[in-house]
Amino acid sequence: MLNKSWPTMVAVAITTLTAACAPAAPASRPESSAPGQAATAPSRPSRTLVVGARYEPVSLASRSPREGNVNVYIPKAMFNADLALLDENGNGRPYLAETFPQLNTDTWRVFPDGRMETTYTLKPNLTWHDGAPLTARDWEMTWQAFSVPGLGLRGVPPFSLIEGVSANDDRTFVISWKQLYADALLTTYNRELSPLPSHILGPALQADQGENFANDAFWTREFVGAGPYKLDRWEIGSFLEATPFDAHVLGRAKIDRVRLNFISDQSAAMASLLAGEMHLSDGSSIGAVEALLFNKEWEAGQKGSIILVANQWRGVHFQQRPDISTPPALADQRVRKALAHALDKVSFNNALYEGHGIIADSMISPRSSYGDVVDRTIIKYPYDPQRTSQLMAEAGYAKGTDGVFTSPTAGRFSSDSKTNTGRDNELERDILMGLWKQEGFEFQGSVVPTALATDGETRSTFPGVFTTSSTLGEGALSGIVTSNIATPANGWRGNNRGGWSSPAYDRLVAELNNTLDATQRGQIIAQAVRVYSDELPVITMFFRPLPFVYVAGLRLPMGVQLEDGGTEPQIHADGRRFSQRRICVNLRSSAVPVTLPFWGSNGGAGTG
Repeated sequence: MLNKSWPTMVAVAITTLTAACAPAAPASRPESSAPGQAATAPSRPSRTLVVGARYEPVSLASRSPREGNVNVYIPKAMFNADLALLDENGNGRPYLAETFPQLNTDTWRVFPDGRMETTYTLKPNLTWHDGAPLTARDWEMTWQAFSVPGLGLRGVPPFSLIEGVSANDDRTFVISWKQLYADALLTTYNRELSPLPSHILGPALQADQGENFANDAFWTREFVGAGPYKLDRWEIGSFLEATPFDAHVLGRAKIDRVRLNFISDQSAAMASLLAGEMHLSDGSSIGAVEALLFNKEWEAGQKGSIILVANQWRGVHFQQRPDISTPPALADQRVRKALAHALDKVSFNNALYEGHGIIADSMISPRSSYGDVVDRTIIKYPYDPQRTSQLMAEAGYAKGTDGVFTSPTAGRFSSDSKTNTGRDNELERDILMGLWKQEGFEFQGSVVPTALATDGETRSTFPGVFTTSSTLGEGALSGIVTSNIATPANGWRGNNRGGWSSPAYDRLVAELNNTLDATQRGQIIAQAVRVYSDELPVITMFFRPLPFVYVAGLRLPMGVQLEDGGTEPQIHADGRRFSQRRICVNLRSSAVPVTLPFWGSNGGAGTG
């Protein structure tokens, strides 16, 4: 199924959690047992779900000192548990938490000086994968770890806004905030403050708060979490395998084993899927261009399904660091705006994605509650070659005899256009350079190899422009503030890769974090996006479609549109039948049953 109008999705995470799935049809009644003998349940073969993942995670923890710069959704959700999950309406529902803070009660107190406190109560009898109790003191230690200056998280929200975390008892802890923070509840379900096991990391943190702590084997092959799956085996560079966590707070997952194969080559991933060696892709292991090429044959032969999910803010980031930027003219807003007007986004989208991308002017979805006010405020850059020439003339450039812009002082305009390796990315880069070339801009193309795709320094020290993806919505606003600039001091972890700094923008984002009223927040967001669109550190192109390719029989429903314009599907399983399983595609925790027949003569799945 190729859905042409799938709504913009935010933070797509396909994972094998467990939830209250609709029950499968009951199995046939077992044969009667002899008198006095207990009835035995029919056995069922072990199942392995094989997932293709393009990027190997740097760490399995939701947050860690070994932060990567590429989202790896599936393992994060498989191995970690948070205080809350989101339902189909975008509302938080208890996960590890028993109750949430409520404004204007003792659980969410706002003080006259602008500080506030939020109190969280945990469900009883929580445990880690190794059987140790999971308590409020784990959050206390987690905050201590994340607040260490050398670990690179202290300067970004929400960590920069937290004064401290303290455990009242085993089931209750309090977060003390330095100021009002409207998104305080986001820390419960967006993996910003997911717990870490204090019985493992506490002694290590006390002994060493530097490189040894950051490089501890816990973060990778010895990881212990509280999510629905626990790590069984990890062959670095090849695959990892996981089995259900019997004591998971929401119940035992019914898929017996999940195997994540790390396949950096997208053509190889498609071949693996076609050969039946892989059951689903993770949105990055197979590119949209390749998926679209295979789509007609794929569906005609009933081999599987393709769903395009536009969940990424795709943009061209300009290098703003003066010691790196080449040419220096990229620091001139007029030049950046000229480049924006030189892009025909409609033709771009049609040529690359057959029109399935959602053309955008900012990181804020037009479907969000703030979409209208942002749309009225933002500065837009429609395709306009004449305006491009005017702006370049104002910057001191004119086209030479070869059609390329040249300045009497700066010389010929020539720069580098970089992207991550991959067919989609490289075709996108080539089309981008072609469109710019016909309007007078010369670019040379380069790629970041897969092995360096999660390296923050590589992704931040590009000389010209870098076309890449980021989260969209309000989260993207905080991603490009000055405090989030990737630097050696923070281990190159910041999402502000181009090094853009705007005091006016920073003030507005800080005000946004300090504003609780929804109407006022919308106005501030619109002002912040206006500053962004005027200074133009990033040319927004579109919300990029990611292909989730599934084997025959798995059907995903249309997503439920949320406040931010997105959905977050999560896969749950209830395996009670021999020939098929019922899979729950959890749209932010609302279980929607669909059927996935497992193929093969014995009903087994894959190679496991």
